[in-house]
Amino acid sequence: MPVGNKRPGKHMASINLIDSFQEFKDAENIDRPTLMKVMEDVFKTLIRKKYGSDECFDVIVNDQKGDLEIFRRRTIVDNDDLYNTLTEIEYKDAIKIEPDYQVGEELYEEIDIQKEFGRRAILAGKQTLAARINDLKKNILIKKYEDRVGEIVSGEVYQVWKKEVLILDEEGNEMLLPKSEQIPSDYFKKGENVRGVVKKVELKNSQAVIIVSRTSPAFLEKLLEIEVPEIFDGLIVVKKIVRDPGERAKVAVESYDDRIDPVGACVGMKGSRIHGIVRELKNENIDVINWTTNTQLLIQRSLTPAKITSIDLDIENKHANVYLKPDQVSLAIGRRGVNIKLACELTGFEIDVFRDNEGEVEQFDIDMDEFTDEIEAWVIEELKRVGCDTARSVLDLTPEELERRTDLEKETIEEVRRILKEEFEKE
Repeated sequence: MPVGNKRPGKHMASINLIDSFQEFKDAENIDRPTLMKVMEDVFKTLIRKKYGSDECFDVIVNDQKGDLEIFRRRTIVDNDDLYNTLTEIEYKDAIKIEPDYQVGEELYEEIDIQKEFGRRAILAGKQTLAARINDLKKNILIKKYEDRVGEIVSGEVYQVWKKEVLILDEEGNEMLLPKSEQIPSDYFKKGENVRGVVKKVELKNSQAVIIVSRTSPAFLEKLLEIEVPEIFDGLIVVKKIVRDPGERAKVAVESYDDRIDPVGACVGMKGSRIHGIVRELKNENIDVINWTTNTQLLIQRSLTPAKITSIDLDIENKHANVYLKPDQVSLAIGRRGVNIKLACELTGFEIDVFRDNEGEVEQFDIDMDEFTDEIEAWVIEELKRVGCDTARSVLDLTPEELERRTDLEKETIEEVRRILKEEFEKE
């Protein structure tokens, strides 16, 4: 600001930017020096367009009011000695502004912004300013959430659509939870709180889009970190997580302290630690197993809760033939084949399951739950009631015996047997 005899002109010609400035005030994460610099840059651009240079202009922003003033600096020269009209002013013109100016002094003159630049140029300046503010906000948001990828965030459900849910974080930033990142049984209502893990941050139509996931293995890992202090402290390490969201998950853990049982620590007394996670994940079954570099042992543990009789390993082709007692086969395969699929993902081996029947090996059985798309649920439940929980156990009984032991009609039994036989023929 001018001091002493370097005086501004008498008229006030500042421009009020309070509308745009208010957007700055809302963007709490933008630091003041950056904020001032952006405002200055926008109006220096206007000056350059009009005068060709901004070197002898000062742009002053009033932080409190949102006013902006522009001062022009020119050196007073002798009359008829004017060389540069942009940076110099003749003595005769200077004393019209203030009579006691002297040659050699610097004259500070406040520019009448409205008059000098015109309404359209000022409006364009304000729009540019608003756009620059949005860019700053966007960049800050992107940086903030890029640093939080893989971390748990929570927010309030603001809008529920068919393909995604809009969530607002504590600062009002928008996050998207796509259908593909939701657990199948997730159901959200406006206003409720929801947790997820930041999956990625992307730009769509120049807008920052924060994608949140509830199906990512990272979500389960972070939930375990919250519930199990030993994981947070690094005494237990989560080696690998595989999930079929909402259905089943397998977590392989390893302890760096021989005194700590990693599985017991993760599950907690009577399941106290794992229970909250299971509830958050809509009753997803979570198998926690001890990690090992022994492939045979890892495959055995990965097929939990089934108990294995023996394993034939082909390390080179990453293939394993697993033999189990008849009553363990359906446990190894799991509902809709989920258990064996996750075991394959966890171990990196292709696993085939076979029934070990007193040394006679035959191809694996199929759980009745895998036929829900072809056989009605109540029919499957009726067969299970009489101990027929696998396809072979149904086919081992005659149609007459099935009719006698169940409440099923003859036609229904015939149809069920036809479906099961066709499945084994395919195999």
